[in-house]
Amino acid sequence: MSKLGTLGARLHHGEIGYDFIKNRKIWYGISVLVTIMAIVGLAVRGLHMGIEFQGGAVFTTPKNMSVSVATAERYAEDASGHDAIVQKLGDGSMRIQVAGIDTGASDRIKDTLAQDLEVDAEQINAELVGPSWGEQIANKAWQGLGIFMVLMVIYLAIAFEWRMAVAAFIALIHDITITVGIYALVGFEVTPGTVIGLLTILGYSLYDTVVVFDSLKEQTKDITKQTRWTYSEVANRSINSTLVRSVNTTVVALLPVAGLLFIGGGVLGAGMLNDISLSLFVGLAAGAYSSIFIATPLVADLKEREPAMKTLKKRVLAKRAHGAARDESQDAPAAADDAYDDEENAPAVVGSRNQSASRGRGRGRSSGRRR
Repeated sequence: MSKLGTLGARLHHGEIGYDFIKNRKIWYGISVLVTIMAIVGLAVRGLHMGIEFQGGAVFTTPKNMSVSVATAERYAEDASGHDAIVQKLGDGSMRIQVAGIDTGASDRIKDTLAQDLEVDAEQINAELVGPSWGEQIANKAWQGLGIFMVLMVIYLAIAFEWRMAVAAFIALIHDITITVGIYALVGFEVTPGTVIGLLTILGYSLYDTVVVFDSLKEQTKDITKQTRWTYSEVANRSINSTLVRSVNTTVVALLPVAGLLFIGGGVLGAGMLNDISLSLFVGLAAGAYSSIFIATPLVADLKEREPAMKTLKKRVLAKRAHGAARDESQDAPAAADDAYDDEENAPAVVGSRNQSASRGRGRGRSSGRRR
């Protein structure tokens, strides 16, 4: 068995583990700090909305253009008076986006670009995107998010309990806020791909959370009938028993997304991949963190407030205190007896052993001549 498999088995059986629940205030503090930074970044920098949400025009040049991206971007900005986004496509053509222009401005920009790029104006394809279409996409996304959240809370409340549903809901809000805030800080363009990425990470985040909750539900059956573990301790065992599985799932999911983000978007310059890959990368990492450090500790906090769990905790601690006192009382006489034997009895025993040995050597030996 590999070292990771051995570690996972030892975590699952409770042989080793880390106390996530005990240090939950640290994780809460880290999450609050990161969330505040994300909100501040969102408020200060804002989101760089794509042309699909602002409206504007998209110009596609002929294939095998010899003009660089920087030059084409300068031509487009000079012709339109607005910021332009230029992307080099695989066939050598260019996709030029200019937001906030109408039909008349689009025709003028198209003619100016044709002159600057030294191509026929008919070879440049111009598409107008109205802001109403982007507004519809945004509204549909918010509606889908709201419906998903409601169904998720209802399902978790039925399959598990309402405390787990509340904890999962808070964890999802945590993941979305951090992802959107980092998106604003980085300055990537928000496109429909970004919306798809945000909706996708909800499923991944919820999956990791449900895995831990399922283990917690199984291990807390009839928990009030025993006096060995408190609810928080069982919750901590549930996190540790599924820790390797959660880490493996997250790493496997992050590897292809990292390839899209850093290789496809960074090295190859495929800018259209950045919008969806960044949201997926940040969201997957935040989802794995929240399922381990936020959701389950929140459930433990909520459950420990129940009268039954408070009573269980008192019984467990009282039993442990009684056991510790009994062990100390049993160890004290044994230690005193050992000290007494060492100080007083040991010399007598040695002496008696020597004496009996001397007598033993004298016994059996005749007073006369040996045969």
